[in-house]
Amino acid sequence: MDLISKLPIGVIETILCLLPIQEAARTSILSREWRYRWINIPKLAFNEDTFEVSTDGAEYSVLEQTFDHPSNRRVMTKRCKLFYAIYQVLLMHQGPIYEFTLSMAVDGSCVEIDHIILHLLKNNNVKILKLDFRGGYTLPLSFFSLHHLTEVYLTCCDFCHQPSSSGFRSLTALDLQETWTSEKALLRLLSSCPLLKRLAIMSDHGTIDVSGDSTIADFIECLPVIEYLSIWFSIFSLFRPLLKEVPTTFVHLKYLSMEWVWLKHIYAVPLLVLLIRSSPNLEKLKLEICVDDDLFDKSVTGSVTFKDYSNIMLEPLNELEILHISDAYNELNFVKLILAKSPVLKKVGILLWDWLAKYKKLQISQIILCSPCASPTVKFSVS
Repeated sequence: MDLISKLPIGVIETILCLLPIQEAARTSILSREWRYRWINIPKLAFNEDTFEVSTDGAEYSVLEQTFDHPSNRRVMTKRCKLFYAIYQVLLMHQGPIYEFTLSMAVDGSCVEIDHIILHLLKNNNVKILKLDFRGGYTLPLSFFSLHHLTEVYLTCCDFCHQPSSSGFRSLTALDLQETWTSEKALLRLLSSCPLLKRLAIMSDHGTIDVSGDSTIADFIECLPVIEYLSIWFSIFSLFRPLLKEVPTTFVHLKYLSMEWVWLKHIYAVPLLVLLIRSSPNLEKLKLEICVDDDLFDKSVTGSVTFKDYSNIMLEPLNELEILHISDAYNELNFVKLILAKSPVLKKVGILLWDWLAKYKKLQISQIILCSPCASPTVKFSVS
């Protein structure tokens, strides 16, 4: 008997999980003992780009023959065979499925994917679900019945359904990439996840249908134990005008990352200060500045009086990272404000905008390096 076959079952399953699903299935030809080893692996991943489906010599179905162009028939054949392979694996699989990944191009609804989600619902053991659908896919209502999920990663998935009263009570991580939804459905989803610790929303403002009924306080209230938050700045701009005081806080938040931050927006700095004040235990702040003015409404620009925020303090903050900073007034003064109010800051990384002239970069570097800093041990990296 070979050495691998003598390994503990758990170790063998771990090795098979590291292989593409087709390679794992091919181990069934090694010996009689290995014939059904692969059908017990708890982690299944299907990727249309890497999944090998032979179309050579394939006979076209009546449906496929209705397509005029041969390339369309080939795509259809590959898609059908991909789903057929997925169905075969799911039907043959024995034991729990703890992690499931599906990545493919879809346009709108897809009954085959709906059936796959229903199968996972019957399995009732899935903890980690990753769905990546280029082109967009509308999640069925059955998706919100996967109550045992602990991590969900959705890319190009649309949903307006609202979770049931039980919601995702075990969910600790949620990642939404280019996902279309409504303001009401988003807040209802977040409020149904009481254990959520990690949240990433990388969707522009055009992917959320806004009613204008909610405030930033409503958003914060949905995330009572959040520790890691990564979000586009434009998402916050969808809520009603900022509150001076927020009744609830991000008490557990340690990492805050915001992309496409337009600091020339008159509400940008007040928003950031509001979030900082609401995060008394924040340890790392990362901002990616948007320098493309054409993406925003010029009527909401303005300079900020930074002396209004002289009473803020970032006592636990030890790392600051800001990307694509330019010589704009609000940008430089915001950096100076953070430096002056962070007594234990240890690491500062500033990446200057590529298109700035060399002399401008030198000026900005000098301004930042010479700014008063509350921390005596901070290390700068300005490039």
